[in-house]
Amino acid sequence: MGSLVQKSALLLCGDYMEAYETLVPLYILQSFGVSVHCVSPNRNSGDRCVMAAHDFTGLELYTELVVDQLTLTASFDDVTPDNYDAIIIPGGRFTEILSADERCVDLVARFAELKKLIFTSCHSQVMLMAAGALAGGVKCTAFESMKPLIEFSGGEWWQQPGIQNMFEITDCVKDGNVVSMVGWPTLGHGVRVLLESLGGQVSSLKENQASVLFLIGDNSIFVGVVLDLKDYVEDYGINVPFRALQALGCKVDAVTPNKKKGEMCATLVYDLEEARQLPAEKRGHNFLVTACWDDVCVDDYDCVVVPGGRSPELLVMNPKAVALVKKFDEKDKVFAAIGQGKLLLAATGVLKGKRCASGKGMKVMVKVAGGEAVVSKGCVTDGKLVTAASASDLPAFLSGLSTALGVSVMF
Repeated sequence: MGSLVQKSALLLCGDYMEAYETLVPLYILQSFGVSVHCVSPNRNSGDRCVMAAHDFTGLELYTELVVDQLTLTASFDDVTPDNYDAIIIPGGRFTEILSADERCVDLVARFAELKKLIFTSCHSQVMLMAAGALAGGVKCTAFESMKPLIEFSGGEWWQQPGIQNMFEITDCVKDGNVVSMVGWPTLGHGVRVLLESLGGQVSSLKENQASVLFLIGDNSIFVGVVLDLKDYVEDYGINVPFRALQALGCKVDAVTPNKKKGEMCATLVYDLEEARQLPAEKRGHNFLVTACWDDVCVDDYDCVVVPGGRSPELLVMNPKAVALVKKFDEKDKVFAAIGQGKLLLAATGVLKGKRCASGKGMKVMVKVAGGEAVVSKGCVTDGKLVTAASASDLPAFLSGLSTALGVSVMF
C-alpha cells in the first residue's frame, strides 16, 4: 500500500488530550504511510503525555477518565511548519493551556498563513480562535459549549441539521484549510476528509463496498453480577479499526450476543505503568452496538473482526458466538483478530495451520489451537487471516486488513 508522494503531519499533544481523538487519526495515517510527528511544548522526543477518555456516564456532562500515555516522537523546538502538510489538534483540556502559549499559537497561525490543513476536534478549536484563524466567517463546529466563542472570534457556527443528540452526529465541516469536528463520534467521516484533504485517493478492488462485522462481548450473560473491567472489549482495538473502515467507505457493524442496537458496551484500556510486568486495566470509552445479533446474515459481510480485551472470554463461552464464527469459516470469509481476540478464532478451528501474530500471553493458546505463534512481528497475514499481537500494532493491522479487503489509499 505504498504512496507516490510522502505526506507528513504534526500532532500537537498535551496532558489530558482525548485519547480517541488522538490515536484514531494517528494510527490511520501511519497505516497508510503518512509520517506523523507527535510533539508537546517543553517536552522532547521520548517524553510522554497523559491521555484521557471523555464520555457520557449517566451525568449531564461528559466524564474524564485517565487512561494511558502517548510517547512523543519529536521535540517541539525542532518543529518547522513548512515541513508538514497538516497539523492535527485533538480535543482535551490541554488546549486551554496551549492557547495561552505564544509558541503554540504562533505555530497554528503559521499553518493558517501557509494555507496548510488544520484538523481540530471538540474543544481544540480554541487554538483556531487564539491564532485568529476563524476571522472572516470561517465555518466551524465544535462541542456546543464553544459556539459563542467561535462566533465572537469571527467564525460562522455550523451544526449538522436534524440532530437530537451528540451520538447522532456523523459529519464534520471543512472550510478552506480548516477541518472541525464536534468530537470523536464523527471520526469516521472526519478521517475520510483528512485523508482526502491530504490528497489521498481511496479505491477498492470490489465493485461493492466491503462489509465488516465486529464481534464484541459484554457481561450481561452473568445476570446480577456487578460490571467488572475484566469483561470489557479493548477500547482502541474496537474503536480505531471501526472508524478507520468507516473512513475507507466500508459498511461496518458491531454486535454482541446479549445487547440490542443502540445499547452500550463498556471498554477497557491497557496502560503499561513503570515497574509493572503487565499493563493495568482502566475503563475506556463506551461503545455503541450498531446492529442486533439476530439480524446478522453472514452473506452480508466480507469479514469478521474480533478485538481483544476480556470480551473474547465471554464470547468463547457463548454458543451463539461460536456458531456465528463457524458460519463465517464455512463461507470462506476474511478473519481478523487483535490480542486476545484470537481466543474465539482458536475455539472454532480457524487458527489451525495458520501463522498468527502473538504476544507472550497468547503464545500457548495459538500453539494448542494448531497455529504457529509469530512473536517477531506485530501483524501477520496468512491467507484470509489477519492478526495483530496488541493494540499498539494497529497501524500495521489496519494496513493488513484493508489489503485483505481490497481497499487502498494512495497519495
